[in-house]
Amino acid sequence: MKRAVIALLALAVAAATAAIALGRQSHQVDEGIRSIALGGTGHALVILPDGYAKSHERYPVVYFLHGLPAGPDAYRNSTWLGDVLERVGPAILVLPQGARTGDTDAEYLNWGAGRNWETFIAEEVPAAIDKRFRTIRSRRGRALIGLSAGGFGATILGLHNLGRFSVVESWSGYFHPTDPTGTQALDRGPLTSAHNLISVLKRDEQRRPSFFGFYVGDGDKRFLAENLQLNRELNAAHVRHLFAVYSGGHTTRLWQAHARVWLGLALSHLDHAA
Repeated sequence: MKRAVIALLALAVAAATAAIALGRQSHQVDEGIRSIALGGTGHALVILPDGYAKSHERYPVVYFLHGLPAGPDAYRNSTWLGDVLERVGPAILVLPQGARTGDTDAEYLNWGAGRNWETFIAEEVPAAIDKRFRTIRSRRGRALIGLSAGGFGATILGLHNLGRFSVVESWSGYFHPTDPTGTQALDRGPLTSAHNLISVLKRDEQRRPSFFGFYVGDGDKRFLAENLQLNRELNAAHVRHLFAVYSGGHTTRLWQAHARVWLGLALSHLDHAA
């Protein structure tokens, strides 16, 4: 009898776990986006907030860029952020594809026909998401965030497109394009360096609200120095921003430890679901 009860309990637990997993999966939609910029189909994983299906509200959107170099499915590896965001507040999380087979480290920049990643991320993806989901369709409803190379992408694309994004965050990122090792600079023109775009951010902040924040670990040997440099430059130019140095290295552990705070900061500067 005890064995039968235990077996029934085990089946009940398994069924409940499966139901929870199925519920979480039902909130995820892998969107194929026909892209002129990429000369084919790009992808974005969309994670919808609880209650989305039953509501009529429009939601702010957090676009989150993954690190590079990466494979074509790397955009699906940041789904843990959906659980964190759910605890912060209702918002749609969009994880765009930033790499493909044979094009693993495009730095989120435009390189020419079929490789215009900036256009895909900053223009085509938001247009498709706004069309297919109930979003707040203004800059006050969009945040662009990324980690490591995604932090570089978020910063440069965000500063290039302040009319489209009002919140920009870099988590352990850098601020000029580099090779796959993250140690050798790439010459993609002066406007691909955040150090040359400080005046752009300053002028924009004088006429409309924006939020720019970034952080790095004190053990991040590749990117700590440049983060400190950009902070000094922004302070010298009297540009509003938030900067933090945390204990840790260039690791997922660091990003997971501070994700809730920084996603909360992003949402606090966006329009709320309405």
